[in-house]
Amino acid sequence: MQDNNEIDVLVAGPEHVKYVDEILDTINRAAKVRGTGIAKRSPEYVTKKMHENKAVIALTKDGRFAGFSYIESWSNKKFVANSGLIVSDEFRRMGLAKRIKKRIFELSRERFPEAKIFSLTTGAAVLKLNFELGYRPVTFDELTDDEAFWRGCESCVNYDILQRNGGHKCLCTGLLYDPAEPYHQHETEK
Repeated sequence: MQDNNEIDVLVAGPEHVKYVDEILDTINRAAKVRGTGIAKRSPEYVTKKMHENKAVIALTKDGRFAGFSYIESWSNKKFVANSGLIVSDEFRRMGLAKRIKKRIFELSRERFPEAKIFSLTTGAAVLKLNFELGYRPVTFDELTDDEAFWRGCESCVNYDILQRNGGHKCLCTGLLYDPAEPYHQHETEK
């Protein structure tokens, strides 16, 4: 088993494009195993995130892919979504998801310091990680109203549930970190 400290978690750049197919395969396999929804992303989309330095990748010292996540801004940069968190099977249960989630959160705060950061998830582990970072559960009405974001849900197996509920409820839990909330302002000043 690989030691978590032997894995680097870094901002992805153009030099990491060679991992795109493996990232997408890992995301798709995990979604099938869990039987939950996940918005599908194209290789071009993930490549663009890397070129824009809006992604985090985890790699072993010898260059093997271990994990990934990316950010996207919405509603004129008022909202930022942390998405696509994945850890390769070989590197699960060693705290790597927490390191990736923390780094993508930090990158979001660096790139978009005034934005509200949100996440949609059906996974208990991601819920826990978000709570540790200061997110709170919210209704979908408190998230971005950007239609382009919600169109991304169309490729999810649970999209019919979202549609039936007028875009207000799904199996996902909406989570929000608002830097304007007094609790977060105090926390970031530490």
